[in-house]
Amino acid sequence: MDLDLNYKDNKKEILNMDTCVKEISINGITYIEKIKEVEVDDNYVIIRTKSAGCHAGLLIEKNGDEVVLKNSRRLWYWSGAASLSQLAIDGVGNPNKCKFPYEVPLITLRGWVELIPCTKKAMNSIKGVSTWKV
Repeated sequence: MDLDLNYKDNKKEILNMDTCVKEISINGITYIEKIKEVEVDDNYVIIRTKSAGCHAGLLIEKNGDEVVLKNSRRLWYWSGAASLSQLAIDGVGNPNKCKFPYEVPLITLRGWVELIPCTKKAMNSIKGVSTWKV
C-alpha cells in the first residue's frame, strides 16, 4: 500500500466565520475533520474601546465607531479567562474574583476597536457575576 502523506501538498485548511475544516488526501481519498462550531448570540457582545474600557451587553445599534448597548456591564477586571476572546466563549472561570459594576440600562460607546459576539454560556456567566461596588 503506497500512502501519499506529503503534508504540505495534501493538507488544506478552509476557514470562515462558521466553521473550520481540515482536509487531508491519502491515495486519492479525502478525509475531512470538522471541528465543533461555536454557537454565539450575535446580540450579546463584548466591546473593547480605545479609552472607555471593556463592556458586555446587548447590541442595539452600531454606526461607524459608535455602538449602543442595552443592559451593559463594564468588565473592569475578570479572572479565569486569558483574554476577551476566551471570556466571550467560556465566560469567567473565577466569578468571585471578578470586578463587574452595576448593569446600566443603556450606554453609548465611541471609539470601539473590538466587537466579540458571546456564547450563551459566556453571557450567563458574565450576568451571574456579583455586582462589584465600594
